[in-house]
This record gives sequence, structure tokens and C-alpha cells, in this order.
Amino acid sequence: MKRLLTGLLCLCLILSGCAAPADSAKKQYHATFLTLFDTVTRVTGLAESQEAFEALAQSVHDELLVYHQLFDIYNEYPGMNNLKTLNDRAGQGPVKVDGRIIALLKDCKAYDTLTGSKVNAAMGSVLQLWHEARNDSFNDPQNAYLPDFAKLEAAAKHTDFSCVLIDEAASTVTITDPNVQLDVGAIAKGWSVQRVTETIQQGILISVGGNVAATAPKDEKGTPWTVGIQDPRSDGYLHSLYVKEGSVVTSGDYQRNFAVDGELYHHIIDPDTLYPSAYWSSVTVVCRDSGLGDVLSTALFLLPQEEGQALLDAADAMAMWVDREGNIFYSPGFESLIRT
Repeated sequence: MKRLLTGLLCLCLILSGCAAPADSAKKQYHATFLTLFDTVTRVTGLAESQEAFEALAQSVHDELLVYHQLFDIYNEYPGMNNLKTLNDRAGQGPVKVDGRIIALLKDCKAYDTLTGSKVNAAMGSVLQLWHEARNDSFNDPQNAYLPDFAKLEAAAKHTDFSCVLIDEAASTVTITDPNVQLDVGAIAKGWSVQRVTETIQQGILISVGGNVAATAPKDEKGTPWTVGIQDPRSDGYLHSLYVKEGSVVTSGDYQRNFAVDGELYHHIIDPDTLYPSAYWSSVTVVCRDSGLGDVLSTALFLLPQEEGQALLDAADAMAMWVDREGNIFYSPGFESLIRT
């Protein structure tokens, strides 16, 4: 079923420029989808007609929808073994899966190593306890609660990614520990967006929640896109950036949080403390690859700035940190991207 809405629905992370497109034969169009990865998705680009743009945007939607279903840990889909299937069959032997799941999990293993297990796709048992507490507390704020710490500690004993065995030749995955659960929430959106951008020749801007990716400049003259960085404590913007290609990814404590006894708890859980990290209010990463940007924004959110900078250097990326008092810090090179 077609899930395409075209028009001027505003998405807070993308700022449409006021200047007319450099190519006067084309106009700028926007398409918005509401059912991918549990967030708002928007595609922006130049086209000769609305019909031509809708066809392109629909192809983006359809490709992202497949990734959404493959990487879903909550829902089953007919004729498909997805990540929920893998979790349900943990400890029961090999499961035949789509090659795109194999590719994602291979990258998850590399990201686990890169980040020192700060971003660990096998942490689902811990994250599920926080997910349940967040949903219950949101639906019944008078009885909001935190996960039982003893249960968190017990779950944390089953988060070893080495229990996820990948057989690329057979296209199977085996989870050897029946209590290990996969959760790719810190990786899947950006990884999927990156795969889609690699199939598109013309310049468009794709945003899936806090993941924004430019496939190429806006037009043949090399006009950059303008991407806004949200202020974590207001509806305004801290900066807008000029971006010609690559990704801008933000992680923040203002997303998916809930209150217990007047204190807010966000969704980015530190694997060392098993609680939401307290270093930053938001971290924005700019890099060549949207999947890597997704991982880095989460990892940097869980690290002090010096350690985060070392990770950025290893990944050839840039970042902006906002602490809980509103102070802003930049990695080398980031300020050269700032438009306002």
C-alpha cells in the first residue's frame, strides 16, 4: 500500500532554502512517509515534475520498507525470517536469513569492535527491560518506574556478540546463547539509509528521524543542502550546516524519554552502567557513511569528549557535542561546515 504524502510537512532536521533552485527547469519537491522505522521519513529533491519526483520517492520508500521489515525485532512478516525470527530462535540452531541481514550483522560485529562494545547489537536483553519501562511509564505516568537493577545485571550477562555466529556461505545466523537478543536500533536506520543512497545517482536528501543523508549536491552547479541541528532544549536550531554529500546524524536525550519522580530518563543506555548516559544532551556527527554516523553518534554520546575524539579520528569523522548545561564543543573541521 502506498504510504506517500507530498507537500510541505515540516521536518525539524531539514531546512529548505529560500533561494530558487539553480536549475530553473526543475522544482524542489518533498515526500513524507510516516510508517518507516517508527519515525518520520522525508525525501527532498529537484525534479522536472511532481510525478517524476513521486516515482523516485516511492522507490526510496519501497527499498527502506524492506529494510524496516528485515530489521524489525517486534513484528513478523509473511514469508520472511527477520531479526525477530532470530531472537525467537536463539539457542535453537542456524536460521536461514536474507543476505542483507548477514551484511548488517557483519557490520555490527565490526562496529562492536570499533566502539569497544559501546554500540553492541547483542544488548537487546538489557534494552528490552528499558523499552518495557519506558512504554509502561509513558502509558501510565502516575505509576512510572525504572527497570529492576538486578534484572538489568542478569540480562547484561547475555550480551556477548561472539554468541552470534554468521555463516555467510550458507546465509545463516546462529545465536548460541538462548538469552542473547539482537537490537539494532542504534545502527539500522543509518545503515539502511546508506544502502539506499548508494543506489541513487541524482542529488536528493533523505532523512529518517535523526539520520540525514545527501546522495550528491542539490543540483549540477554543486549547490549544497542545508541541514539544521536541533537545540536539545527547545524547538529551535543551534546551527545549520552546508552539506553536499554524506551524512549528518544526531543522538539526543530529548528523544524517547520518560519521567520517574520528576527526573527524565532517555533511551541511550550505557552498557557499563546499564543506565542512560549522563555526559551529553546531544551529539551530532558528520561523516561519509550514514550507518557509521549512526554508530558514532551513539558511541560519542556514551563517552567523554577526549575518548570520543579518538574514535572520530579513527573513523575520519567530525562532531559537535552539547553538554547538559548547553555548552557546545566542536571537533577539528566541524565549524567549517556551519552556515548559521
